[in-house]
Amino acid sequence: MRRAMRCAPVCLATVLLILTVPLLLLLTPWAWADPPPPAPPPPPQAPVPALARTWPVGVRPLVVRGWEPPATVYGPGHRGVDLAAPAGSPVRAVAPGRVSFAGRVAGRGVVSVELTGADLRTTYEPVTPSVEKGEEVRAGDVVGTVEATGSHCPTTCIHWGLLRGETYLNPLALLPPWLLARGPSRLLPVLGVPLPGQPL
Repeated sequence: MRRAMRCAPVCLATVLLILTVPLLLLLTPWAWADPPPPAPPPPPQAPVPALARTWPVGVRPLVVRGWEPPATVYGPGHRGVDLAAPAGSPVRAVAPGRVSFAGRVAGRGVVSVELTGADLRTTYEPVTPSVEKGEEVRAGDVVGTVEATGSHCPTTCIHWGLLRGETYLNPLALLPPWLLARGPSRLLPVLGVPLPGQPL
C-alpha cells in the first residue's frame, strides 16, 4: 500500500504526460510545414519628372554631400543634397510652385515649395526666407538667402531636399540632363567659314 502511494504522483504525472503530448502536437504547427509566403514588394515609386529649370544656388554649384537614402524609414542617411554657397547667396525656386512653408524649424530658416503639376515639394535650408506661405513662385524666383549659420557642412551650404508625401527623394533627379551636366559654353568651328583675320 505504501509503495502504491509513493508511486501515485509519478504514475499520475506519467499518465498526464501521455495524454497531453498528442494534444500539444495537434495544436502546435508542424515544424516542417511550408513557411508563410514573403510579403509582396512595395509598389514602385513613380519616377521624378525633370521639372527644374535652374539650380537652387549658383550656376553649377559644388555638391558637398550627395543623396544617401536610408535603408529604413528612421535609419541613417542623407535625405537631400548639400550645395556649396556663400552666406547671403540668393536661393531660388528650381521649378514653379506655391510656398507651403517659410519660417524657422529647430533654429534654422526653411522654405518649402509645392511644385505645380506634381505631387512633390522641395525644401531649402538654412535660409532667411524672402517669401511667405501661399505665395506663388516661378522657376528662378528668389525665395531667400543662405544663412551664415545652421548648415551641417564644413563651410556654408544649402541643404536641398525633395519629398513625395513623407518620402524623401533625390532632388538631383529634378534636373534635366542639359542642366545637370552643363559645362562652359564652347563655340565650334563652322565648316567652310574662315576664322577671323583669315582671307576669304
